[in-house]
Amino acid sequence: MPANLPPHYFEAEKRYRDAQSPEDKVAALEEMLTIMPKHKGTDKLRADIRRRISKVKSQPKQKKGTSRWESDYSIDKGGAAQLAVIGPPNVGKSALVATLTNASPEVADFPHSSWKPTPGMAPYENIQFQLIDTPPMSEEFIDPLMADLIRRTDILLVMLDLQADPIQQYEDTLSILGEWRVFLVGMPVPEDLKKVPFIKKALIAANKMDEVENEEDFQVFLELSGLKLPCLGISTKTKRNLKELLLQIYDIAGIIRVYSKAPGKEPDMHSPFVLPKGSTLETLAAKIHKDFTSKLKYARMWGKDVFDGQMVQRDYVLQEGDTAEIHL
Repeated sequence: MPANLPPHYFEAEKRYRDAQSPEDKVAALEEMLTIMPKHKGTDKLRADIRRRISKVKSQPKQKKGTSRWESDYSIDKGGAAQLAVIGPPNVGKSALVATLTNASPEVADFPHSSWKPTPGMAPYENIQFQLIDTPPMSEEFIDPLMADLIRRTDILLVMLDLQADPIQQYEDTLSILGEWRVFLVGMPVPEDLKKVPFIKKALIAANKMDEVENEEDFQVFLELSGLKLPCLGISTKTKRNLKELLLQIYDIAGIIRVYSKAPGKEPDMHSPFVLPKGSTLETLAAKIHKDFTSKLKYARMWGKDVFDGQMVQRDYVLQEGDTAEIHL
């Protein structure tokens, strides 16, 4: 069966051959994939283009001043928690990251404008969360390196377009994650899975709730989808519920903020220690300095569950907002 490719396809193919940078090569290949008609005559060609995109994106790059080679998907964790912002094309991932962080991902009204992950730091009160804008997830093409990034991250922020069949988008995203053995908290894991699954905390953000009347669309989505995960209707355009989004991220992260002070001095309330819920005084001591664990005798504590200056031992379970005066 002939491919019957349109003239625009060959123009994009020429741009691919002439491209010098990986970015330009990927842009031309993705344009070829978009222009190409879908039928049996183009199946092999589409598969070949996907392989070429994967090959270009997977090419390692060398960091300046080091011999270590790594890809764009090797992103060191930062902040109180690392979140991968994932979802299908054109749901507003880049717009969200650009609005909440200091990052500058490419924001456009057309799909596939992001072809590599872009991290940024989102401030929340006196801490920060690391948000990573990721390339779109679709059955058309997914960079295989993205699976490793998603498996390493702390939380998945799944974005959907409230105005474009969010239920189907959600199901498609779960299907792709399942292929990578990634399952959201509370989701069933296949009994015949032969390798260890990756269970991830997650928050669902239904974007484009720009107008008041869109609230009804959001409620309908919740009812029909039967979601059991935390879900919030947001708007990157009007910034609606973005502060609430950060609050939910904090709750899902399962962390607490605690402070330390020297005897006779006030604590620095702008620089908390971020610890998992359930952490003890001993955990805090180790966080302050590795030698403090063995030297710790006791601490005087200020907080909601203690009286001011109460003496506690190393097994004391810290609470949100506690201030500890360590004694060695």
